[in-house]
Amino acid sequence: MSVLSGLGNLGLGNLEGADVFGAEKKEEEQKKQAAAQSKAPTIEDFVFDKKYSCPVCYQEFVNPTMKANKVKMTGQDSDLRPKYEPIDPIKYDIIACPRCGYAALTRYFDKITPPQAKLIKSEISASFHGLKHLLDYSYDDAIERYQLALANAIVKRAKASEKAYLCLKLAWVLRAKMEALDIDLPDYDDQMAELKKDEMELLQNALDGFINARQTEDFPMCGMDESTVDYIISVTATKFEKYDIASKLIAGILTDAKANPRIKDKARDLKDDILQQKNR
Repeated sequence: MSVLSGLGNLGLGNLEGADVFGAEKKEEEQKKQAAAQSKAPTIEDFVFDKKYSCPVCYQEFVNPTMKANKVKMTGQDSDLRPKYEPIDPIKYDIIACPRCGYAALTRYFDKITPPQAKLIKSEISASFHGLKHLLDYSYDDAIERYQLALANAIVKRAKASEKAYLCLKLAWVLRAKMEALDIDLPDYDDQMAELKKDEMELLQNALDGFINARQTEDFPMCGMDESTVDYIISVTATKFEKYDIASKLIAGILTDAKANPRIKDKARDLKDDILQQKNR
């Protein structure tokens, strides 16, 4: 029996099943939902427009930049690609001038010589159509900016290490896009196959570039010490079954008293992986 079952005798039968505190509960639930929505993070919580001065065209512009300590690292791939939540900061590691088309990794943006700037103006800026400003990058937006930076690196005749590092990081972006790709897409398999092909091509370029740079450039390289670069070469060489290259560099890492202990541990794991792959 309902506590209001007698109301039917008074012509108020529609209220006989009413929840005594229903209105208050509904209002409280609405308040909770509104509070949760108001606290939900937005892209502005992680990214802001930072002002830059282009060293090629000397114009000021704004470029999306990650706020410090706003994302959480959740893991790392074997080739040291870091994984973050809730957004991927690697997408935002290119600074690109929307006016002249000069683009580079953040660490290299201001490191350009007058002869290099002249090459950029001649071979990039002269035909550049402009770049739309965005704050919230999709992976395709990030890929486009990495491709522009790689084109700039080729044109300005950048060091092998810079081009190799760009190829490595672009491969990471493609890998992240694959991980985020909707499996229900009608062309999912075709997209995955194309992205994997492009990733492997970039990793091959990164491998060739770092091997070249190791022989011709000084350390640190791209902000990395020798053992870290040697490990990246090793793990990438392993993807292409170039075990002789990988094994030689791993041996050097393991016998280097100055090598980073974390890299040494990864090198030991990689050595075991190579033995397993060879024995298959």
